[in-house]
Amino acid sequence: MAVADVAANLAVVRERITRAGGDAGQITIVAVTKGFGPEAVRDALAAGLVDVGENYAQQLRAKAETVASSAPRWHLLGRVQRNKVRSVAALVHLWQGVDRPAAGAEIAGRSPGAHVLVQVNLSGEPQKAGCRFEEAPGVVEELHDSGLDVRGLMGIGPAGAPEDSRGGFRRLRDLCDRLGLAEVSMGMTDDLEVAVQEGSTMVRIGRALFGPR
Repeated sequence: MAVADVAANLAVVRERITRAGGDAGQITIVAVTKGFGPEAVRDALAAGLVDVGENYAQQLRAKAETVASSAPRWHLLGRVQRNKVRSVAALVHLWQGVDRPAAGAEIAGRSPGAHVLVQVNLSGEPQKAGCRFEEAPGVVEELHDSGLDVRGLMGIGPAGAPEDSRGGFRRLRDLCDRLGLAEVSMGMTDDLEVAVQEGSTMVRIGRALFGPR
């Protein structure tokens, strides 16, 4: 996909945010390049995006090496694997998938003061990543105590109709407010409108920018 296409798609995403009642200038758009080659990172940067997300540490590192001269702010979106932290600690701007204190301790040991989000399991399904809602305050406290900069919370809506995400998104926003945290990362290509309506400050967009994987 050409830079012009990504730029046009980005304009559509921003229009969707605005139509949903959000401020497209205040909501961070993270370009999710999972499943796309390094050219997607370059196209996103050329289109004016700054934040780029990858789900796997090895993919993030590989792509970072190809765009080193114009490095984005890298977000690691997937669940943090402790044995992979060392390989990307110097690259990651925001760790979005921290769901247990042990992962936070590993990050703190490699990158003191790193910016993190606590991932919460919105659906309660045991196979899904993220801590339980009731566990989140304790995880936030332990990560703070380890010296990390806990910026907020992250959640992934369930598969299905976008409206199915609303309840979980609202609960996540409420929890974020109760904990006094600034960022709530929720909403992807299919459910970004619902996320924006429920107070998302950060959306993670792949297909709507780059097309089908």
